[in-house]
Amino acid sequence: MPSPHTHGHDVGERLLVHRHTAIHRLPAEVKTVAMVSFILIVVFTPPEQFWAFGVYALMLAAVARAALIPAKIILPRMLVEVPFVLFAVLMPFFGTGDTVEVFGITMYTAGLLAAWNILIKGTLGVVASILLAATTPARDLLLGLERLRVPTLLVQIAAFMLRYMHVVTDEMGRMKLARDARGFTATGIRSWPVIAQSAGALFIRSYERGERVHLAMLSRGYTGRLPRLDNAVTLRSDWVKSMMLPAGALIVAVTATVVQP
Repeated sequence: MPSPHTHGHDVGERLLVHRHTAIHRLPAEVKTVAMVSFILIVVFTPPEQFWAFGVYALMLAAVARAALIPAKIILPRMLVEVPFVLFAVLMPFFGTGDTVEVFGITMYTAGLLAAWNILIKGTLGVVASILLAATTPARDLLLGLERLRVPTLLVQIAAFMLRYMHVVTDEMGRMKLARDARGFTATGIRSWPVIAQSAGALFIRSYERGERVHLAMLSRGYTGRLPRLDNAVTLRSDWVKSMMLPAGALIVAVTATVVQP
């Protein structure tokens, strides 16, 4: 059976934007560390310091420009945060304390600040993740996690998830086609039992497929670890280039903390 560690990952490859830039050429592990560091710095920045988040956004825009990732690619992928946006929109209407009139609507000041905090930090984190996925092949991300000494089991779970996600998606498509062929139409709450049964059947089929894959791997000598496929050495200059983003963000965060009213 082909190893999931050596094949292209359909999900990850769809997110990758092929360009020949310095950011694309940076090792995956340094970009991963830079992204996580940047997000943590953004999270710990006081929400009252609005200017700091503007600077963070400009930093990400500079990275996107250097990587030749246009806004028309980034914006559609940001739809993943829509549930958080909907949650944040409701926050100004619940709370205690001072209120303010916005377009004739009474909102709580604390709720507005909390909504801003969720929206801006979530958006910056999503954009940073999008840029990482757009500039790094999925296989390189997995290899980068290995070099960062992430537990092997977690890396293997991620590898199999990426490798077989399209298999599960195809199975869902076949089940939907079978329901449609039998005249099923989701028309409301009465259709929920059928959808629930389909979800249960999908889980069982996925579990059984996983068992077959595991047995096939064991028959080919799998011992709990996938072989390391590279011995690449990350240069110090790569770390310096990659950490420029979180270093700049750290300066902004420290300044924002010091100048708090």
